[in-house]
Amino acid sequence: MVRKISGAFTGGALGALIDSVNIWVLGQVGITAWLGVGLRPQFTASWLYPRLVWGGIWAMLLILPLYRQKTALRGILMSLVPTTMMLVMVFPEMGLGLMGLKAGLLTPLLVLLLNFIYGMAASFWYKNCA
Repeated sequence: MVRKISGAFTGGALGALIDSVNIWVLGQVGITAWLGVGLRPQFTASWLYPRLVWGGIWAMLLILPLYRQKTALRGILMSLVPTTMMLVMVFPEMGLGLMGLKAGLLTPLLVLLLNFIYGMAASFWYKNCA
């Protein structure tokens, strides 16, 4: 069980790192602005650290015995939980409105796609380590 927990957390942290680099790069090269999405985070330890920890915590959902043979699907489904949390709780608390729509109409889609990548990375890591 320790191996499963460790594999899930590490996979989630790795997926969150990939997700964080993706959104940072998209902001730096101007793609988020081009899409009309007002997300352009600064790559700092205080921004990154909570993302890695929460990414690991959310990836504990991979321990559930669902779709074990379909790694990508499993990751995508797992990623829907933190995506929902971000869109209905975190963004409104940040003042960006429900689903982050005050940051741009494509914000929910961008969050969904980036979290799919996070979920698949976490799921593939978990499959190979746990």
